[in-house]
Amino acid sequence: MKKHLNTLYITSPDAYIRKEGMTFVVELDNKKAFQAPVQTIENIVCFGFKPVTPALMAFCAENGIGISYMSMHGKFLARVYGEQRGNVLLRKAQYLMSDSETGSLGMARNIVAAKIANSRNLLQRHLRNHGEEDCASGVQRAIDSLVRHVPLIENVHSLEALRGYEGECASIYFGCFDRMITAQKDDFIFKGRNKRPPLDAVNALLSFVYMLLVNDIRSALETTGLDPQVGFLHRLRPGRPSLALDIMEEFRAYVADRVVLNLINLRQLNRDDFDIRETGEVRISDRGRKEVLVTYQKKKDEVLEHPFLGEKTTTGLLFHIQSMLLARYIRGEMSDYPPFYIR
Repeated sequence: MKKHLNTLYITSPDAYIRKEGMTFVVELDNKKAFQAPVQTIENIVCFGFKPVTPALMAFCAENGIGISYMSMHGKFLARVYGEQRGNVLLRKAQYLMSDSETGSLGMARNIVAAKIANSRNLLQRHLRNHGEEDCASGVQRAIDSLVRHVPLIENVHSLEALRGYEGECASIYFGCFDRMITAQKDDFIFKGRNKRPPLDAVNALLSFVYMLLVNDIRSALETTGLDPQVGFLHRLRPGRPSLALDIMEEFRAYVADRVVLNLINLRQLNRDDFDIRETGEVRISDRGRKEVLVTYQKKKDEVLEHPFLGEKTTTGLLFHIQSMLLARYIRGEMSDYPPFYIR
């Protein structure tokens, strides 16, 4: 089993990263601010284009350590690739499956079913903890509606219809997302999902954490040998990691949404951690972004039992496990792809 390694996030605009022996060193004002053995780091994520020495970049490319560049507000900009790895026959099979309506539908149906189940699980968790509150009835109605969609998804016969059901379920889920915000409700008002740009603090958090999540999944798919650009549920679009977005659907509620809700409900962030631009766009402050990264990393360190394999693992390794299971399915070694379900 692959070992769970860490992601090194570089957020300071004045940071400089280099390789010293078999360690990564981050410097601020010509002083060491952080140092870690290279074997403990799986990815380096830079917010803004930070100086990276050619020696470090070459080392990362040769050793499968990804270097991703994001804007200061979490938009994906670029990723440094080394030599292409993975079995070309695996990718060829992936492309053939993606081109097939039947093959794509079978895969996409499993992903959407898992997404709905995991969204329902998060709502049920809230209901157990806050069932006595007046908002409980609205949450229960959402849960019941998601349950009614399950047989529709199981029997759907086209990708277009499946995407329609997925959109309906997302609308139902986000329609009561604000009910799960139990603290700082006056400062964190959520009236629906908006993305480009995010117009409130909750949407700013969701977009930022979703970007972190899809970047981790993209890296896991590349390590496995799959092409993150070619998906089954999400349509092909230049520059879009469609397969990473597919797999992310399984983890939205369990990873990203839980992180966002904890940051708000445990008061790890407050209204002062957000800035409002003249356009109405809401952005996370530097301090807030660092708090999000710490909480996200802690979530990845949590230990759980994988529902399909029955083995103990960490949340951060789930992305690699699902990528490996998907590769086995595409190769024909498994009769079906087992998506991640929360128990």
